[in-house]
Amino acid sequence: MKREVLIKFGQKVREERTRLGLSQEELAGRAGVHRTYIGMIERAEKNITLENIEKIAMALGRSISDLTK
Repeated sequence: MKREVLIKFGQKVREERTRLGLSQEELAGRAGVHRTYIGMIERAEKNITLENIEKIAMALGRSISDLTK
């Protein structure tokens, strides 16, 4: 069973990414992570580190708290 926090975070990342018109690959490039990693986050398959949360938030032009609400 996936933890609710991972599901909510992944959904928020996907919402923000699509709002900006970015592909998973484009977001990954901006954040400095592998393209498959973004998909895994959006599907709640990865327990993401705080460092990577910060990278993704910055790549989306959002704060960490924006992605965890």
